[in-house]
Amino acid sequence: METIRRTKVVDLLKRTDVGAQVNVKGWVRTRRGSKQVNFVAINDGSTINNVQVVVDVEKFDADLLKLITTGACLSVNGTLVASVGSGQAVEIQATEIEVLGACDNTYPLQKKGHSMEFLREIAHLRPRTNTFGAVLRIRHNMAIAIHKFFHEKGFFYFHAPIITASDCEGAGQMFQVTTMNLYDLKKDENGSIIYDDDFFGKQASLTVSGQLEGELAATALGAIYTFGPTFRAENSNTPRHLAEFWMIEPEVAFADLHELMDLEEEFIKYCVQWALDNCRDDLAFLNKMVDPGLIERLQGVVNTEFVRLPYTEGIKILEEAVANGHKFEFPVYWGCDLASEHERFLVEEHFRKPVIMIDYPKEIKAFYMKQNEDGKTVQGTDVLFPQIGEIIGGSVREESYDKLMARIKELNIPMKDMWWYLDTRKYGTCPHAGFGLGFERLLLFVTGMTNIRDVIPFPRTPRNAEF
Repeated sequence: METIRRTKVVDLLKRTDVGAQVNVKGWVRTRRGSKQVNFVAINDGSTINNVQVVVDVEKFDADLLKLITTGACLSVNGTLVASVGSGQAVEIQATEIEVLGACDNTYPLQKKGHSMEFLREIAHLRPRTNTFGAVLRIRHNMAIAIHKFFHEKGFFYFHAPIITASDCEGAGQMFQVTTMNLYDLKKDENGSIIYDDDFFGKQASLTVSGQLEGELAATALGAIYTFGPTFRAENSNTPRHLAEFWMIEPEVAFADLHELMDLEEEFIKYCVQWALDNCRDDLAFLNKMVDPGLIERLQGVVNTEFVRLPYTEGIKILEEAVANGHKFEFPVYWGCDLASEHERFLVEEHFRKPVIMIDYPKEIKAFYMKQNEDGKTVQGTDVLFPQIGEIIGGSVREESYDKLMARIKELNIPMKDMWWYLDTRKYGTCPHAGFGLGFERLLLFVTGMTNIRDVIPFPRTPRNAEF
């Protein structure tokens, strides 16, 4: 084959220089046609759209044409021509075809719809489907949007450790990290494991959150964000939980409750707007195939002001709904931790827009949240979204050493691991606030997918660590 520089499909479809000699490389999605002419749809992952290659059967070797099957990888040289068919402006009239990688009929992604469950079993191949191509391109775009948003606001990207010796907020069971021989563990007379010979000389785990380290950074750099993998060893087999997921955690010195809520709202609107501006084709595909209300819902979030709702008022609304005959699975009372059905009722049925809930009872929130004057509630902020429930959890942090110590004693949090965190309250303490956003929860919202296992390339869930 003569060497012509490859053009990506995304760029090729925008070209208007009909008659040019072009090269495209990619995987066959479909092949159809008659004895005289074949139409081969090729996709290279750069866009949801395929390029159509027109093959004049007489001009090619029959043995070569047999190898052009769904999934095969081709390099095609040809002439860019105006397309007669609908759906694309240009197509390629093939002059030379090379099969870079044949693909036999055991290839599981033949041309038919596949269930999400089946695709999870072949997660190594599912990025080649339209749906997962779209999701993964959007995932990339959301990561870019996050960095862009914070960079433009003067925040610094801070890398919190992934291996840690402290449990942030008792946020869930932790995965242990060890080099010890698990068949032969040394124990002391009380039966406790001796970690002296372990790599770190003490018990270590994978992080559940970068927040505490982020707070240290904010008290030096002013405004920071972390964005990295976090791990929770909870046995939660739900469509909203993963054992390994990504978190974005900004932390801002000198921010109060209102500034925190403004940041949360502006951040999420920026990300959604970025998707609408930069992922049009992928969103249009998902809107058509996965969730018919998707684009309308995304535009709705960008164009609406979020409701700011004290917890106590939220409970009143839910209690009234129950009095009027609405059935919830979980009971509603002042002091209860809201279930996702309660959150979604407020967002989808009562207000019909996103809600930022504040001033939660201190009993149901983490030890580091700033206490209100009433002695009963804390300055937590949860952003509640349609179809998802909680998408962001944040708070103003308690900056008073004495109040924080009192709360730590109340909750019996082991202090030996927390001395460095308390130093920030001893040495030039300052008001500060921050939030955490589960990246995959954001992706669920932006893609319209219904299961969190389908917005991360290789999901890690209880009893599942394939690929």
